[in-house]
Amino acid sequence: MARILLVEDDLSVHSLMEHIMLEGGYEVAIAESTASGIALITSEPFDLAICDVKLPDGSGLLVAAHAIMKRCPVLVITGYGLSIRPATLAPYDYLLKPIRSDELLASIQRTLAEKDGDARDARELT
Repeated sequence: MARILLVEDDLSVHSLMEHIMLEGGYEVAIAESTASGIALITSEPFDLAICDVKLPDGSGLLVAAHAIMKRCPVLVITGYGLSIRPATLAPYDYLLKPIRSDELLASIQRTLAEKDGDARDARELT
């Protein structure tokens, strides 16, 4: 079972996303700030980090950078896609809010498959 770190400060959004991921068979840990996200990603192993861009204490992209240093794939989520400079999200796979459950699960499957070196099969899942 893949372990996913979800870094999202909006209670309703992270509750919904956690529910979708649990139903999809994933284990989920929640962080609601940049600081708690960095603490978790540096102290525990995860198969994937999903990070919101705008958090109360900074950017979720800082958590994403820590995840990448630990060779943990990252999926970025944001509700501010049109107001963020285009190059900012270019290094990441990302989803724009509101996120649909099928879109979230497909992105998770694709990202995990790419991590395992099976990107061809991941594309077939979507």
